[in-house]
Amino acid sequence: MTSEEWPEIRLGDVCEKIGSGATPRGGKEVYCDVGIALIRSQNVYNDGFRDEGLAFIDDVHAQELRHVSVEPGDVLLNITGDSTARACLAPPEVASARVNQHVAIVRPSMDVLDARFLRYTLVSPAMQAHLLALASAGATRPALTKRMIADLRIPAPSLAEQRHIADTLSALDDKIELHRRMNRTLESIARAIFKSWFVDFDPVRKKMEGKTGGELGLPPSLAALLPDSFEGSLIGPIPNGWRLKPLDQVASFLNGLALQKFPPTGSGDLPVIKGAELTRGVTEGSGRAGGDVPGAYVVHDGDVLFSWSGSLNCVLWSGGTGALNQHLFKVTSEDYPQWFCFQWIHQHLPTFREIAADKATTMGHIKRGHLSEALVVVPPPEVVAAADGLLARATARQLSASVEAARLAELRDALLSSLLDGTGPKGVVEIAGA
Repeated sequence: MTSEEWPEIRLGDVCEKIGSGATPRGGKEVYCDVGIALIRSQNVYNDGFRDEGLAFIDDVHAQELRHVSVEPGDVLLNITGDSTARACLAPPEVASARVNQHVAIVRPSMDVLDARFLRYTLVSPAMQAHLLALASAGATRPALTKRMIADLRIPAPSLAEQRHIADTLSALDDKIELHRRMNRTLESIARAIFKSWFVDFDPVRKKMEGKTGGELGLPPSLAALLPDSFEGSLIGPIPNGWRLKPLDQVASFLNGLALQKFPPTGSGDLPVIKGAELTRGVTEGSGRAGGDVPGAYVVHDGDVLFSWSGSLNCVLWSGGTGALNQHLFKVTSEDYPQWFCFQWIHQHLPTFREIAADKATTMGHIKRGHLSEALVVVPPPEVVAAADGLLARATARQLSASVEAARLAELRDALLSSLLDGTGPKGVVEIAGA
């Protein structure tokens, strides 16, 4: 049987459970360091489950949420807000976890529907566009209801075919995850080095203790340029000869455009890059703008993008050419390397998020004045230049891994679409081996 002949089934007819969770009584105040995991929307991504920021609750509060306990093979689906429609499999390590009200558990009947196949169906470009359209219809805030999920119509090949498709797509996902894991590792290393050198000033402190050469953990060209003393500043002691500058004097923050003024024409159109695209990438649900968007507002791989409202985030963009929407900054600098600006934004990001969270509005944000208040410790130019060799290479390798992961994800999505839209599985194994 080919994909053109696959029957369709109503999702609610082949699931043992479809339902969202709840916030424990007491909200965030009852979260603890260990206990039963509480899965929230920030843990659910189309490319997999992420345990960063995973919350935990004690046995008492977990018992109150026992009806939304996660089981192996469950599909998790975000149902509200900017992350609506993101879906992943629940990993074995979070079995018995609970979910909050922003996440739905979709538990397929295993004798009819393979959980991996269901997850791939939900994250396919066409289904993502459909889910986002459903969630946004007549609503001020995107939301999927239990009825909407249950009424979804999905293709239903035989279980053997479902598993073959899932195996093939999983092989591509493994390649994607390898590149993403490399990206995360490089990012973590670069951030740790930057913090040590330019925030905590560890090499300067070691130099004050009389340590030299390899004991400083620095390239010789950089070690020779560092002072061995501190001076006072508005934020406390900083290395002697270094100075403070506001973040918006270190980098330029170009705010995006209201891209309704540049409607798509069907030729040379660009995907619109909003806050959601920073986490999910460009999808079929992404808006489109005409190719006449001014060049300064065109986004390319390697640009630093910073969303200043909603879910504040700062990324090294790797999703291809697009158009910069309002509520996003494109960050550039004529005086400092890209990594320097990128890392300093991340140093201030927790504070920016706290500011945004305090806003008495539906969408938290920061203002340009907050960029002026965020202070950056700036070393002499020769110190920055000496550090540039290492940190610029790390940033370039990070971008390369991220771009390759995006390329493979695009290939996977094209393959997934071909399997689900009726064009059939021809060439599946060959493509997966690319």
